[in-house]
Amino acid sequence: MKILALDLGKSKSVAYQVDTETGECGFETIRTRPPTVERLLRESASDRVVFEIGPLAGWVHDVARRVGVREMQVANVAHEAWRWRHTRRKTDRLDAVRLADLSAAGQLPTVHVPQAAVRQWRGLIAYRAKLVERRTAIKNRIRAILTSVGEQLPPGKKGWTAMTREHLEGLARPLAQCDPHDLWRGELALELGALDHVQTQVAAVSSTLDALGASDGRVRQLRTIPGVGPRLAEHLVALIDDPHRFRSGKQVASYLGLVPRLFQSGAMERHGRITRHGNRLARQLLVEVAWLSLRWNERLRTIYQRVHRGSRARRKVAIVAVARRLAVIAWAMLRDGTVWDPRRSPQTVAACH
Repeated sequence: MKILALDLGKSKSVAYQVDTETGECGFETIRTRPPTVERLLRESASDRVVFEIGPLAGWVHDVARRVGVREMQVANVAHEAWRWRHTRRKTDRLDAVRLADLSAAGQLPTVHVPQAAVRQWRGLIAYRAKLVERRTAIKNRIRAILTSVGEQLPPGKKGWTAMTREHLEGLARPLAQCDPHDLWRGELALELGALDHVQTQVAAVSSTLDALGASDGRVRQLRTIPGVGPRLAEHLVALIDDPHRFRSGKQVASYLGLVPRLFQSGAMERHGRITRHGNRLARQLLVEVAWLSLRWNERLRTIYQRVHRGSRARRKVAIVAVARRLAVIAWAMLRDGTVWDPRRSPQTVAACH
């Protein structure tokens, strides 16, 4: 078998090709551009192409698929097997060789690379989350400015009503018109302008995501779960992508970082906090919706009460259990092509516990 391993860099990449039967091998350094990569893949005629996951992996995967590469492996660099803790030397060539060696030995931890449209969808979902974070930071800054001069905004959503906004506009002033004692008014005016701008961006991105979700039957499926809204539904659909790549609910929970850490030695076995591997935004949304589901979803509320056992100290443990069950239910529905039915539980849902 001919294996081509690529250590991808922003400007240049190192290619290492090895024939596992004859042992013949060689290196080549190329520019990391689609035409150059495509030329290399066509000329190498390799049976398998291996490279790391990262910002460049998407389009390289697309080029390899277009060229007709028989097999592709994308290495999971977050996996324990790919860590360089005790390595004294680390170079691009050694990276490429290690990729090829692990692949040939069948020990390379790999990840799923979705189609380009799904990657773009994921990117827009993540971008909206960043915009919301930016909006929150601006609001916090406005509160800090007012606090520094003895002003206060009402807590929570009450601080951002139309009446409150009118009050803020009255306090603000163009920075160029502020004297040295009123510079805070100019800063407030700039922050209010920034807030308007980012709110416009959030609205535009949300509108596009809503349209994409409305046209996707899988998103509509998940929205039949009581408490699940458009943001969680679209994120789970884009993240899971192909539900059949997971064999069980345990794999789904592990993929989302919602399983406990395991410490085992001899007869001792102890479970710690959740691993928090995988997508952080997905976990945040699942936990937020889990809290909301306690009001609207009887099945999930029953799970919370069973794990909670009336102890305040177990509230977080219980809500994570609800989030984990919610994720596995969503996966099972996508896998089976079903909608929410409170009278039955999708198969393998119990496998996450």
